[in-house]
Amino acid sequence: MTVKELAKTRVMAQAQKIARATLDEQKNIEQIALVAERQARERLQKLLGQDGSAVSAGLVDMRIASKEPVISPQLLEEALPLVKAAAETTREARAASSDILTGLDDRLLVITGPCSIHDADAALEYAENVAVWRERYGDRLEIVMRAYPEKPRSELGWKGMVYDPRLDGSDDINLGLTLTRLLALKITELGVPIAMERLNALTPQYVNGLVAYDAIGARNVADQKSREYASGTSSPVGFKNGQDGRLDDAVSAIVSANGAHTFLGISVSGMSAMVRTTGNHLAHIILRGGKNGPNYSTRHIQQTKDALAEKGLLPAIIVDASHANSGKIAANQAIVIHNLAGQIRRGEDVVKGVMLESNLVAGNQKLSAKGDLVYGQSVTDECIDLVETERLLEQLAKAVSSRP
Repeated sequence: MTVKELAKTRVMAQAQKIARATLDEQKNIEQIALVAERQARERLQKLLGQDGSAVSAGLVDMRIASKEPVISPQLLEEALPLVKAAAETTREARAASSDILTGLDDRLLVITGPCSIHDADAALEYAENVAVWRERYGDRLEIVMRAYPEKPRSELGWKGMVYDPRLDGSDDINLGLTLTRLLALKITELGVPIAMERLNALTPQYVNGLVAYDAIGARNVADQKSREYASGTSSPVGFKNGQDGRLDDAVSAIVSANGAHTFLGISVSGMSAMVRTTGNHLAHIILRGGKNGPNYSTRHIQQTKDALAEKGLLPAIIVDASHANSGKIAANQAIVIHNLAGQIRRGEDVVKGVMLESNLVAGNQKLSAKGDLVYGQSVTDECIDLVETERLLEQLAKAVSSRP
């Protein structure tokens, strides 16, 4: 077993130990709660004159195979508390991102990292490289690591580390949530802030205080729940244009996220809660291309500026160099960055940042080959490698230095 494999085993073993202990405590809590709940039902039935007869047999849970306890966000935070170094990393990066988006900071926001994280050890090694880049280019770039533990699917497939951390279909969500928080802590303790894509309003509770930037993907941009969540997130939040390439859904999403909402969510104790938000003035658009091709050109940027101005929205654009903007060919991200660097040098100040899909090793691999996976290579979309990533970072940094 290699040193890297041993390191990975230690991280997974640590997460498994914490998950087991925390889940045992969660089960104890639920047993106590069940007794209290039964007593409450009996009191309520007596008060309302009901006999408590069950009439739902054959009507509910007809396609539910099982339900199992899930660790509460509060209990997991007790097991893996937010330490000072991690908290400061997140706080400073949120403030920097906010200043960049609103024009108070003329640096560029760069979100770079794996398409999705499936290997904690490889992710930590990547984070160590980000720490070096942040030091090297920090005067011109605010670099945040893409640390996505959930993966949206058009149909079926692996849904990310939160849901299947062992990559074997065992779907141990308690381990996935624990591993996600543990990894987020380790990365931010290195001084590297992280970004995550949000698929619902539940999983963010498990990484409270550890995420500097939120993204809502093209599949979720029209979803009301995503917009409601975005209105209350503590981080800046970007909405990608829809898969068809149109801006309408993303613009509407920003309008919605700017406003206050009331919706059903969960409390840190894991109980249902009525959540009231104040609105997120840092909601903005992410251009990721669409079915008709890329949308990062000067013409597309101007069209987006006009669409935002028409609604009185934050004049801030992040460009995703991957996905439809690169034709899902990782090497084509360089073409996107070259074009954007030129726009920045010519004085385009509405482009506030870029996204890169990058990993230790270029390309991608099929998860079905998990018995012999290439260390540090994506199991979802193609990525560029470390050398190419730094080359693009240097190009962006020079563009920032050269603009009027």
